[in-house]
Amino acid sequence: MTNSLEALTSLVAGGGVVVLSGAGLSTESGIPDYRGPSGVARRHTPMTFQAFTRDPVARRRYWARSHLGWRLIARAAPNDGHRAVARLQRAGLVDAVITQNVDGLHGAAGSDPVVELHGRLDEVVCLDCGNLTSREEVDRRLREANPDFAARAAAVNPDGDVDLPDEQVAGFRPVDCGICGTGMLKPDVVFFGETVPPQRVARCFALVEQARAVVVLGSSLTVMSGRRFVIRAAKRGIAVAIVNQGPTRGDGYATVCVDAPLGAVLPVLADRVAGGAAPLAAPAGV
Repeated sequence: MTNSLEALTSLVAGGGVVVLSGAGLSTESGIPDYRGPSGVARRHTPMTFQAFTRDPVARRRYWARSHLGWRLIARAAPNDGHRAVARLQRAGLVDAVITQNVDGLHGAAGSDPVVELHGRLDEVVCLDCGNLTSREEVDRRLREANPDFAARAAAVNPDGDVDLPDEQVAGFRPVDCGICGTGMLKPDVVFFGETVPPQRVARCFALVEQARAVVVLGSSLTVMSGRRFVIRAAKRGIAVAIVNQGPTRGDGYATVCVDAPLGAVLPVLADRVAGGAAPLAAPAGV
């Protein structure tokens, strides 16, 4: 295994790349990750699908926290890393992006196609009738239902959740589906204990199997949801490269690992292989 930007550049320059991105790519947009250098330790466990659907108190607590978290994520903008990935796609070197993130920043940066493995926070689904509603519309209804809700959040987790004390969520009122009238609303993201839709997983496996290389950006690959694609690539003899700050659980499958900030590495990589600008110097140490 090599640890250099030169090796990464050579790999990406050959094209046929599928990017697998994680929370580390969005940290420079102000959204901290869970396990990397900017990670914020939770004071509560992530919401599970079972608790959300079965416990009205847990559901109210989640919606209060997510109501604030959504506002912070909605203000986030793509960073240099997102823009570099989109540039590599426009140059025909990256065929597709598979992202574990739910912030929508790849699409906002111009990437296409993007498979959002865990869904997206800017849409809300009714668990009864299946209707999809924009998060902006649900946010408007929640503001109307909670005119006196004055809690504030200083930081947001990658899934749009924030930390709030119980006394600040006690009187919060969730809203039901605006179409069927009584259906339970849930952000259209995959909760813990919930499975990724099988057809979405199948599409990701198909993209990986057709790729010449898989490049992981900003993911510790701790959970199998993303790591399985790296394992599949390695089993098929497809090259794997990982750019992340700190070690990952996929390092043993990689032929190239670069330990550096993505906002520094990716623009340099794009300048070197996508053309249109004088090549930039590599960040120190890579």
